[in-house]
Amino acid sequence: QVQLMESGGGSVQAGGSLRLSCAASGSTISRHCMGWFRQAPGKEREEVAHIDSRASSQYYADSVKDRFTISQDNVKNTVYLQMNRLEPDDIAMYYCAAADIWCGPVAVPAGAFGYWGQGTQVTVSS
Repeated sequence: QVQLMESGGGSVQAGGSLRLSCAASGSTISRHCMGWFRQAPGKEREEVAHIDSRASSQYYADSVKDRFTISQDNVKNTVYLQMNRLEPDDIAMYYCAAADIWCGPVAVPAGAFGYWGQGTQVTVSS
């Protein structure tokens, strides 16, 4: 069983940066595919990025490529999402998730992730 806790959300102006953190317990993140998802009001949950050190793979949604970077610190058992050049379209609740399946460099549906955090809100003002 993996427990996940996100932090780092907040409110920034357009063009600003935030770094989200996802602290894991109950299992080591190197044994899972770790993903970040977001859900804006009235929209479906969408995958933003994932990282799987077992498969040496990463994935980014087209909307965040070259702006967001996912990384993991196995010593701290924490996954990060560095978000730069934030835009109003990035406004959403951001969720950390863990999957037992191996993830390649393509989008993985939310249903494949069995463990979820509570989410952290990101707001961007224009």
